[in-house]
Amino acid sequence: MSSLAMPAPDAGTLARRAEIVSDMKIIVPGEGVVDHVTGMRAFETDGLTAYRQLPLVVVLPETVAQVSRILKYCNDRNIRVVPRGSGTSLSGGALPLQDAVLLVMSRFNRILEIDLPNRAVVAQPGVTNLGITRAVEEDGYYYAPDPSSQIACSIGGNVAENSGGVHCLKYGLTTNNILGIEMVLMSGEVVRLGGRHLDAEGYDLLALMTGSEGLLGVVTEVTVRILRKPETARALLIGFPSSEQGGQCVADIIGAGIIPGGMEMMDAPAIRAAEDFVQVGYPLDVEALLIVELDGPSVEVDHLIGQVEAIALKNGSTTCRISASEEERLAFWAGRKAAFPAVGRISPDYYCMDGTIPRKELPRVLAGMRELSESYGLRVANVFHAGDGNLHPLILYDANKPGELENAEAFGADILRLCVRVGGVLTGEHGVGVEKRDLMPEMFGQADLDQQMRVKCAFDPNHLLNPGKVFPQLRRCAELGRMHVHRSELAFPDIPRF
Repeated sequence: MSSLAMPAPDAGTLARRAEIVSDMKIIVPGEGVVDHVTGMRAFETDGLTAYRQLPLVVVLPETVAQVSRILKYCNDRNIRVVPRGSGTSLSGGALPLQDAVLLVMSRFNRILEIDLPNRAVVAQPGVTNLGITRAVEEDGYYYAPDPSSQIACSIGGNVAENSGGVHCLKYGLTTNNILGIEMVLMSGEVVRLGGRHLDAEGYDLLALMTGSEGLLGVVTEVTVRILRKPETARALLIGFPSSEQGGQCVADIIGAGIIPGGMEMMDAPAIRAAEDFVQVGYPLDVEALLIVELDGPSVEVDHLIGQVEAIALKNGSTTCRISASEEERLAFWAGRKAAFPAVGRISPDYYCMDGTIPRKELPRVLAGMRELSESYGLRVANVFHAGDGNLHPLILYDANKPGELENAEAFGADILRLCVRVGGVLTGEHGVGVEKRDLMPEMFGQADLDQQMRVKCAFDPNHLLNPGKVFPQLRRCAELGRMHVHRSELAFPDIPRF
């Protein structure tokens, strides 16, 4: 596999790039600018590894003032900018552009303040998700959203994608756990939204920024809410003869008014891959495995465990283990957390999808995915946040076989269309990025897309921040609502795939 060949730049383009690189080195002195091809290779892709593109130049600022100067410089000269955190985006949200500055925020990696009385932590955007919990766990606190990539993904990237995790059912996504941010607009203006209080005054711009995928501004500081560790947390490992029975159990648990701390489901291929990789004692004679974690006061947890056991038995469960220690509870989750790398051991490549459906539609969608799998001739392993209906099908393919990548992408698109058809949405936490950009009309009409574009225009009227992501077609801000602009007129970037 190789990157798509790009036309050789002309002399004028080379001269302009040299000028930009020189100016970036003035703004960010030292080793903060990477302009050699070899060095830039490390940044040519993100978690959506089917696509690669070298950026114009990579810049790693260390101060808010540098970020402000970079954005103002690019805004004044009509230069595109792609913000990037840890590069773990699975939708191509941090994918570079050939004619754009790649603004990498990984040097913003310090926790600025731990404020236990206000149950808040102020962190720079390059701090890892897990790093926040590690900073406060000795005091009995933790940060609730916990994506599977939490050891690597940055809190700034979590804000950009509104990331979730296994505990998002009870404790919410990123948007429910941040109190404030500092951000820099494309104009270079530094803005603060929210703070350490629970609700900000005026329009809820903080919620607007959360999940905006780097299209509206660059986050330079995040204030998150931390929680007290629950008195007790225990997990149940429940096996079922079919995914449909497991899915119905999920619906019945929620229908009974029980809100687990986490509720995850895996199908047979994912179970076997995870057990082979981590060896934590997952049953291998079941078609679906449900992990249900209950937390809170001990007496409440004990009572709810009995209720969940009864609901599972009613739905045909064939095995049920209850964690007897903290080590066993963590072992139950270890397999789930390692599911993605585990699946990577049973297939040369896999394509990780992300769609969300109403919980009651889980059995129907699982059956539909099985039919699609047979139709496309590709295996699929399912790992998902069952409690809130956020699916993560892993389509297994071999990119070395001609046509298999395209087949996997078509399979994934049909899964997302199925999600929308049953009343769901295109994404739960991975974002739209490049991956789902051209599927946006499946969910939104032109009027909806125009209104979203108007929000983009309010922050970035020249479409310089992360262009080519989310919107299937760019519209001129001055003429929005009156006419469409042809893709080529705005030099809307095509992302090379390899």
